[in-house]
This record gives sequence, C-alpha cells and structure tokens, in this order.
Amino acid sequence: MRVPRGLEIWKMGIVNYSKALKLQEKLSSDRKIHQITDTLLSLQHPPTYTLGKRRTDHNILIPEAELKAMGAELHYTQRGGDVTFHGPHQAILYPIISLRDIGLGARTYVEKLESTMIEMASLYGVKACAGQSGETGVWVGERKIGAIGVRINSGITSHGLAFNIDPNLNYFKHIVPCGIADKEVTSLQKEVEEKLPSDEVIHEQLIDCFVRTFGYTNVVYKDNSSMLSDY
Repeated sequence: MRVPRGLEIWKMGIVNYSKALKLQEKLSSDRKIHQITDTLLSLQHPPTYTLGKRRTDHNILIPEAELKAMGAELHYTQRGGDVTFHGPHQAILYPIISLRDIGLGARTYVEKLESTMIEMASLYGVKACAGQSGETGVWVGERKIGAIGVRINSGITSHGLAFNIDPNLNYFKHIVPCGIADKEVTSLQKEVEEKLPSDEVIHEQLIDCFVRTFGYTNVVYKDNSSMLSDY
C-alpha cells in the first residue's frame, strides 16, 4: 500500500524577491528538522533579475543602474543556473521538499519539474519539451517558455521553476536568458490563439500538474492571511 504523500500549498500572490528568499531559507531549515511537511510556494514577483551561484554577470547586457531605472531589482542567489527574469504574469513555484523522503535524486527532481511545465503547456495544445544538452528549462521549438533553477541542501530543495504565462518579454532583451545566446523567450499567451484565463486559474493548473507529477495524495492549502506574518 502506498504511503500518502503530504504537501502544504501556499498561494501567495505577488511577493518581493527578498521576502520570498528569506521565507524559503526558513522553511528549508524547518523541513530539514522535520518541523514542517513538504511545502510548495506559488507566487509571482515584481520585475526582478536573479543570478545563480556561478555569478555570470557578463550575461546582464546593461548596467545595474539601468535595470533599477526600469523599476527592476537585481539579486544574487545560491541556486543553480544562470541569469533569469521574474515578473508579473509569470507563474513561479518554489518547492521546499525532502528528496530523501520521496526517493528522488537531483536529476530526476529536475526532470519532474520539466514534466510539470510540459504538462501545463499541453493543457492549451502547446507542445513543449525539455531542452537539449546544456539547455535547461522547457522549450517550444527554439523558444524558451519555462526556466528552472534549484538549490538542494541536505536533501531539501528550494528555488524552483518559472513558467511564462504572459510576461512583458522585453525584459528578457536585457540579459542572455539562462546563459543561452541566440534563442528566443516565449510565453503561453504568445503560443496560443485564444485569450487565456486569469493568472490565478493558470497558477492553479500548474499546481495541479506539480501535484500529479510528484504523486502527492494529501494536499492542504494554507490560509494566505498568516503566511508572511508567521515567518
């Protein structure tokens, strides 16, 4: 008989990147000592550029002062991957889960994140696939629709995936997204003819894809009124 897998989901709306990062760090520590169950943060960020631990500043094509003048923040992180952009109309999932408890290695974990976004795209008739060797994330042909950058510390995950619903793609012109030159970035709205439902609906669909892909059977939603105040 399968042991039920529990997951607590926090639907958080738009959250400043620094606050989300501190929350992930606290939840990761709590998960490591078994104070909490596996947790999934579902949110969006204001316009934000982030760099991974390799510090590939050369893939930012304009000075930081110009990014700030555009109303965007720049953050350095400990996740894997290269530079990327987060902003409104982009669905972000940050899983804080124990890979040991669910029996996954790092590679399989990333593949399941890719599968989550591939399934999400397929709901709207968009054929997406994982990148070729050296191309992280999820692609529609030669166009990137979803990014992945994860951190795994003592078997506990943080950071995660970003799926483009309908963000302002001009923000991506100021970077070499994920360090991959000469490739376009796309969005779900750009790939379909019909008008999409609300971001909230698509966030919920992405969560459902994640839950199915990772095999969670006991899902609980946390009251969003207490989320950040509790931490």
